[in-house]
Amino acid sequence: MTAALPNELVVISGLWGLFAAGISAYCAQVAGQMTYATLSDGRRQLRRLPLAFRLLLPLTPLCAPLVGAAGWRRARESVDRQLTAAGFDDVMRPVEFLGLRLLVPTIYGGLATAFVLLLFSASASAFLHSMRGPTSAIILLLAALYPALWLKSAIATRHRAIRRALPFLLDLLTLSVEAGLDFMTALQRHVERTEVDALGEELIRVVRAIQLGKPRREALRDMAWRVNFSDLRSVVNALVQADELGVSIGTILRIQSEQIRQRRFERAERLANEAPVKLLFPLLFCIFPAVFLILLAPVLWQVVRQGF
Repeated sequence: MTAALPNELVVISGLWGLFAAGISAYCAQVAGQMTYATLSDGRRQLRRLPLAFRLLLPLTPLCAPLVGAAGWRRARESVDRQLTAAGFDDVMRPVEFLGLRLLVPTIYGGLATAFVLLLFSASASAFLHSMRGPTSAIILLLAALYPALWLKSAIATRHRAIRRALPFLLDLLTLSVEAGLDFMTALQRHVERTEVDALGEELIRVVRAIQLGKPRREALRDMAWRVNFSDLRSVVNALVQADELGVSIGTILRIQSEQIRQRRFERAERLANEAPVKLLFPLLFCIFPAVFLILLAPVLWQVVRQGF
């Protein structure tokens, strides 16, 4: 019996080593994979999913019977619109994202909680023992919120890119229309000759939808619904009204460009006014104490030396 024990330990250690090697190889393979979305004109754009999501995506079909039920219909519709606004509708389905919202806290949160409990239990500190419950609860809460926070951040990033590109687009379309080009011709030339960005992807969809027979008003309204961004929605509403009333599109484009630039200036002014308030906390609790300690450190050192 005593001679067999080392052999069993060797076997168990070897199995654990194979398991760790397999997990490491899988993580390395997934980390090297690139995710692309295919645009309406056939071009491909890179979509960066977090590694934590890519590792768990193969497990999402296990959650499909639950999140695909009728009771989750409104959640699927909400997630579908959010993924579309973030530009990940061609990369991830709503059922997959809802599955990730269940798997991330279950797997990552469970592993992190088990590690914290094991670490705190092995410690001799009574304080760490008492902090096991609150720390585990915070870890599980962060793991449960991470997918929603990532999606919100992805939408905000895409909206910022559209906000930066929109005035330049309106200026080009204004010049083209006032030079005698048709609005759709100017839009199509812009799409074909410029580098594809977040706004360009949506314009490609608009041009392709119109080429397939959809009315221009509906194609523009669909873009405003997909993006769900107030600045773009106001531009689309103005273009649709101009199309319905027969107003010159060049004039509407110029007015919208000036309004967007004015809102951009007001937003920058508001952020500049908020900066002193946001800097107050780090100044009071980080910078001032550090400067105070640096200035008084030689004096304190002399006092300590004289005291001893």
